[in-house]
This record gives sequence, C-alpha cells and structure tokens, in this order.
Amino acid sequence: MKIAKNTVVSIRYELRNSDGEVLENSEEPVSYLHGGYDGIFPTVEEALQGKAAGDNCEITLEPDHAFGEYDADLVRIEPRSQFPDDKLEVGMQFEGAAEGEDEWILYTVTDVTKDKVVVDGNHPLAGQRLLFKCEVTDVRPATEDEIAHEHAHGPHGHHH
Repeated sequence: MKIAKNTVVSIRYELRNSDGEVLENSEEPVSYLHGGYDGIFPTVEEALQGKAAGDNCEITLEPDHAFGEYDADLVRIEPRSQFPDDKLEVGMQFEGAAEGEDEWILYTVTDVTKDKVVVDGNHPLAGQRLLFKCEVTDVRPATEDEIAHEHAHGPHGHHH
C-alpha cells in the first residue's frame, strides 16, 4: 500500500543538526495519520506521499519548515521573585503566555541568578537547519475513529 491521505504511516527516523550530530532517533517505529493532520512536518509528509513500506527518505528541513526561526522577542528576563521559592534550575520548563498574548507557550529556563531568571520561549531547535532521515516500516488504511480523531491509534500512535 502506498502512502496517501487517510493512511496510517509508521516510520523509524533520525534527526540530525547541520553539524551531523544526532538530536533524536526512534528505535521503535512511530506512527502518524497522513493527510494534513499536523502529525508530522508538512515537508516530511510531502516527501513521504506515494512511498511504501521499505522505502527511505532523506529531507533537509530549513528552520521555516521545522521549528521556526529563532525569535529574540521570546527571550524574557524576569525578576526572581516571580518564581516559586523551591529550587529553580537551568533547563527547567514551564508554560506561560507572553506579555499581552493569550496563547501559552513552553518556556525553558536558560539562566538563574539571585535577582533574575532568563527564560526562552523558542523551541530548542528553532533557527536550525535539520536533516530528517526515515524508513517507512508500515502503511495501512486509517480507521474511521482515527480520521475522526485526526491522529493514529494503536501500538505506535496515540492511545486513549
């Protein structure tokens, strides 16, 4: 079966940065619902269209097609007093809304001093060119429930 809209695709993948460093890989296959459901980067979905189990693909993802450009406006310096008294460490993450915004984003603590905390709302891979390699391990028709829920169910997809 070939990959098309409303098929569930299982892949093994590897994600590298432009220096060739492996950032992430899947030892077990991961599954997504193909067809514009935002389960995978649109550029990757386009490259996989028409492929079948056993096929491979390699795609260079520019920042605009991956995690976006780095946005310096998402870096904020906040008074230490705005954070809980418990231990605050670089690398900790929390959700919050940017000033004047309603949408919540994930912030990462990048620096902590006695008086201030620097937080960054950019994805850690924002601004990076990435190499995505994958092998298609399975393709099957999506169930009506998967299409209605807009994601894959089952062994390598989402579980309810």
